[in-house]
Amino acid sequence: MTLALALTAGLVTMIVLERTTRAVFAAPVLARTNYRGRVVATAAGLLLVVAVLAVDGMRTLAELAGASDASTARDRLLVLATVVGFGALGFVDDLLGDNGDKGVKGHVRAALQGRVTTGFLKLGGGASLALVVAGAALGNRPGRVVLDAGLIALAANMGNLFDRAPGRTIKVGLIAYVPLLAVAGTSATGLALGVVIGASLGLLPADLAERSMLGDTGANALGAALGIATVLTVDDDIRTIVAVVLLGFTVASEFISFSSIIDKVAPLRFVDQLGRRREEPSP
Repeated sequence: MTLALALTAGLVTMIVLERTTRAVFAAPVLARTNYRGRVVATAAGLLLVVAVLAVDGMRTLAELAGASDASTARDRLLVLATVVGFGALGFVDDLLGDNGDKGVKGHVRAALQGRVTTGFLKLGGGASLALVVAGAALGNRPGRVVLDAGLIALAANMGNLFDRAPGRTIKVGLIAYVPLLAVAGTSATGLALGVVIGASLGLLPADLAERSMLGDTGANALGAALGIATVLTVDDDIRTIVAVVLLGFTVASEFISFSSIIDKVAPLRFVDQLGRRREEPSP
């Protein structure tokens, strides 16, 4: 499989899924009010998980027929496990979360008071999953496994932190993909990530048009996919820097609003609003 084919496979699969499952996402249980007061279906990121599963399933069939290289299976499986696991944790929060406790601080505070939130389940489950995939990727390097698990979990959380406006998380993910594209290229990890990115592109129009919300399901899955790809393709020193930067953003998010910063900086505001529905005039 080439990178172009990986991107195209993810894109086409997502387009088909998004167009044929709109009745599913019209279910009342998924209805949420977005930042403009519009009722929109949440958890559309579930389609990202399904698209990645579908493409990898087809690729495995191709391998069995001798038409693909089975040596890429390990890295693909790590990316797949990360996307599915973080997507599932996000889906629980999308369906059952009440938004009463916000931020890492809020969920930890609630847990210390004996009340475990879906957000805390997502954080704890995500940390455990990140340890599992980092351990599988790195083997017997305990310190590095812990640090890289932190990178993966923080990247997943970063996707969620940016999911405050239509298309924002996908746009940030695409920007983060550019340096990874240069590093991962057409490696096994690069091809696996290409499917995720292609599927994200296929979901972007629905997100921008406010037909659906990416939700924690998709935001966490996309962020975590970028995280595991970084772990698999970037050297130790750069990964340490990335982890520190992500930690800094996470801590900062407890005190400042990324949305307000984006709105105040013209180039960021332009990119953020690109492709979105226009604000409806007040009556």
